[in-house]
Amino acid sequence: MGFNELLEDLDHSATAQAAGIRRGYGGPPARAVSFSSGMTRLRCASLLKPLYAWVSAARVADAERWRRHAEPAVVVSSNADTLNLWLAVGPRVILDDLRERTGVVWALPNGDLSRFGSVEVTAAEVAAAYAALAQAALAGDPVAGSVLDWMGQVAEPQAFGAREALGWPESAVKCGWYGAPDETCLRTHAVAVQPRGGTRVSVIVAMTALPYTVAHERDTYRERVGKGLPVEAEHEKVCGTLLRGLMTTTLEELGV
Repeated sequence: MGFNELLEDLDHSATAQAAGIRRGYGGPPARAVSFSSGMTRLRCASLLKPLYAWVSAARVADAERWRRHAEPAVVVSSNADTLNLWLAVGPRVILDDLRERTGVVWALPNGDLSRFGSVEVTAAEVAAAYAALAQAALAGDPVAGSVLDWMGQVAEPQAFGAREALGWPESAVKCGWYGAPDETCLRTHAVAVQPRGGTRVSVIVAMTALPYTVAHERDTYRERVGKGLPVEAEHEKVCGTLLRGLMTTTLEELGV
């Protein structure tokens, strides 16, 4: 199934993006694919937490304190622990360090800079950044290695079936999911990283923002968020099938 067929019945207000990268020393030539329909950029929600954890380590003098916040930020997507690193190190510093390490430039969000999830990204940029993280880990960067290991511990339902869909049972995965009060959509994003030996890696990214306009459903969603209750099941219902379809189609196009 190609991208056009996958999205032929998609609502005109929806956004879907996907990207994949296969690269590394040795093996087949580097290859990248990307697809986008709808908005050019999307808020990242929790998709970038492992990247934030990676670069913040060098800026936190107490390694144990860094790990105490970085590990749950990745493994269980803890917002409180991510915010601790984001504010302690500083948004500008984290994003500048990511630019230096990955070549990807992300601007600060408008308004309240404490909102780490408001950074806007493209799927292709996310794929490039995670490829850099994975290759650093494979080349011996211990912090990158820890972050990739933690991504390997992300469990369902926070993985949204990405490993099973791709046929990558041991892959490192991170997802992001949120529906902000100022949006009439649910955003659900996923990245999967598969080391291929040596410094070779494959990365698949899918990002969606699908309409979520029924007033009762939105009220129930906001109530659950306000009480700290999980909302992954609602994202699965609205976005899960498309999210996995984007990932598997990207995998096919990438030729991994």
